[in-house]
Amino acid sequence: MCAEASATLPLLRDGKFKAYGVMAKSRWFAAPNVPIMDEVGVPGLYIPWWQGLWAPKGTRNDVIAKLNGAVVKALIDPTVSRLFSDLGLETPSEEQRTPEGARAFHKNDIEKWWPIIKSGEHQGRIGEGTFSRHAHPR
Repeated sequence: MCAEASATLPLLRDGKFKAYGVMAKSRWFAAPNVPIMDEVGVPGLYIPWWQGLWAPKGTRNDVIAKLNGAVVKALIDPTVSRLFSDLGLETPSEEQRTPEGARAFHKNDIEKWWPIIKSGEHQGRIGEGTFSRHAHPR
């Protein structure tokens, strides 16, 4: 099962869930005893989990700037930062906190995954085998 890490953190902390690895280039700060996939024999399996806020096409730049400013202000608030940390979440880097940075991050993900998706060479279906669908808690 592949699940967004913060969704499984309470189960992991309570000993009700066994994590065999995280799909990241470095160990997860919230569970540093869980190895990365490189360490368990699956090198290069890095699948970051991220969220973003999107506005409809054509939204005025001043509106986007105002929304972005409010989100950034919330992300750097000590209370929000502590809550994110308790949930095992990391806030985006400073350069990713701009519309341009988020767009570049998203574009990079599309360029990475689209050829794999388009190839049709993957096995399994959602809910079976390799892939599974789960409800996202946020």
